[in-house]
Amino acid sequence: MASVVSDNGRRGRLSAYAPVFLWVAVIFYLSSDSGSMNETSRFLRPLVLFFFPDISESSLGIIHGIVRKSAHVIEYAVLALLVLRAMSTSHFEVLRRYKFVIPILFVIAIASIDEFNQSFSSARTGTYQDVLLDTAGGITAVLAVWLWTRFRRVSSD
Repeated sequence: MASVVSDNGRRGRLSAYAPVFLWVAVIFYLSSDSGSMNETSRFLRPLVLFFFPDISESSLGIIHGIVRKSAHVIEYAVLALLVLRAMSTSHFEVLRRYKFVIPILFVIAIASIDEFNQSFSSARTGTYQDVLLDTAGGITAVLAVWLWTRFRRVSSD
């Protein structure tokens, strides 16, 4: 991954790490009661009914569940990519050396904290299955970048 930040001063670190922390804030907001199934059905249900007016309630519930679980994969894939970007631009050699491992560990930590927090909410449930789903999203994103960089390196030789 090419260096995104040329200046490793305060401004460079801010541009590398701020997106990570902003995305973690988005994840924690979505894991609050504001992101519960009842809340997301407010906009998802009318959207699905617009495109599929004759859909059954059970099918609507299945689509809602698929969209919500897909959101887990996508939001944690984005988190992994943001952490990978930050590690790739770090002036610390150890962070650059482990740039493909640290994002996965970070995803596991944030997903675990997120699900633990959800277990205290009456509108949400925290499950280890969601941590596994979140981790799968992070691993998939990191693996895709790793494979892409390996392929580019091999094809440029």
